[in-house]
Amino acid sequence: MRIIAGKFRGRRLKRPPSNRTRPTSDRLRETLFNVLSPRIEGALFLDLCAGTGAVGIEALSRGAEHVTFVDQSQTMCALIEANVKALKIDEDEIEVVTAEALEFLRRPAKKQAERFDIIFFDPPYAADYQSVLSFIGKHTSQLTIEDAVLIVEHSSKQNLAEALGQIRAYRTLKQGDSSLSFYRVAN
Repeated sequence: MRIIAGKFRGRRLKRPPSNRTRPTSDRLRETLFNVLSPRIEGALFLDLCAGTGAVGIEALSRGAEHVTFVDQSQTMCALIEANVKALKIDEDEIEVVTAEALEFLRRPAKKQAERFDIIFFDPPYAADYQSVLSFIGKHTSQLTIEDAVLIVEHSSKQNLAEALGQIRAYRTLKQGDSSLSFYRVAN
């Protein structure tokens, strides 16, 4: 696993200790950031179910201002912190939170930085996507800035809802067994 572009281009990341975590492939990350490139500079980025942190670190490498990494596994959060430390990323640019995705989203916003420009959601393919997507759709004004984007990585065999509350799907990209569904957020 490596960083594809930006200031950390070519740098390698530590991998998870087991095969239970499915990191976003280099190829799929490249596709994701090709689409996000006009939005990434200065963005406040939420990496939900962050795993190794590769997607959030790629966002920082390409110019995101701040990334919040959320994963329910303490082991994966420790791996994210190790990857961030190895790259000498400034502590002001990141926050690592050990929490389940929905639990994190339900926390009351404490500061403006908790309203995100981009949310990337990549749970295990067998997870319940619906509850998290529904929550985001109902609470966009507390979670996102106006015109934010939500991206969901999921199995290509799985179809996600076209609309949930204030979020509407506008694009799906399939790459092998994985797909990226892009949603516009209307506050």
